[in-house]
Amino acid sequence: MTDYLNTSGRIFDIQKFSVHDGPGIRTIIFLKGCALRCRWCCNPESQSRDIQTMVLNGKEKTVGRDVTVGEILNIVKQDLPYYRRSGGGMTLSGGEMLCQSEFAYALLRCAKESAINTAVETTGFAPYEKIEKMLPYIDTVLMDIKHTDSAKHKEFTSQPNELILENAVKIAENANKLIIRVPVIPTFNDTEAEIASIAKFAASLKGVDEINLLPYHRYGKDKYDGLGREYLMGDLPSPTDEQMQKLKSVAESFGLRCKIGG
Repeated sequence: MTDYLNTSGRIFDIQKFSVHDGPGIRTIIFLKGCALRCRWCCNPESQSRDIQTMVLNGKEKTVGRDVTVGEILNIVKQDLPYYRRSGGGMTLSGGEMLCQSEFAYALLRCAKESAINTAVETTGFAPYEKIEKMLPYIDTVLMDIKHTDSAKHKEFTSQPNELILENAVKIAENANKLIIRVPVIPTFNDTEAEIASIAKFAASLKGVDEINLLPYHRYGKDKYDGLGREYLMGDLPSPTDEQMQKLKSVAESFGLRCKIGG
């Protein structure tokens, strides 16, 4: 473990006592940098690897700081009793942790060597070799599948989806546990046909029996304003509870357990 404790990376937030993004009570580490530019991203400050200044509530906030694995592990270990009681642990999120793959690998390996449950939230958009190296140290992979149509995926996220879908197949074959997550976005993938296509793909993956539908919200809009960026989703409303229930039924028709929310 000592070989990895001085590995450094860049984060923009740490969230303790989370009950999302993995089982039990969790500490979520948000890594900076992402290869995608999803129009609806609720953490636009996560996209650039650079340290930025963001204005929120009239105050400037520095977004991004450099840390070592040892520093993060010390923070994560503060809540070991909660993890043990709840089955929780540490989750790497972002941004996209694969954009800092060596730092993410070191964090995951050291956490597992400390008997801490691990999870990652990922787009899977990276060479599979980077993902494969991490899999032995990940208990749960939470992977976004946003659309099965590559052209539409690229239109809304800036990247095609062939690599993502190929990696999903490989991750399913080798991961301890893989859960597919779908952000349900108006005008992008919120029809029954589009959710059916994603659910059909998810059900075809080895060992996958759960899918999460995450309803769109506009909570991140103020962050775009604070970064001087345009919010490209406009005033589109969130999906209604009735619509989400219909989409849940569609996903369940493929034999998957479906949960609304993370």
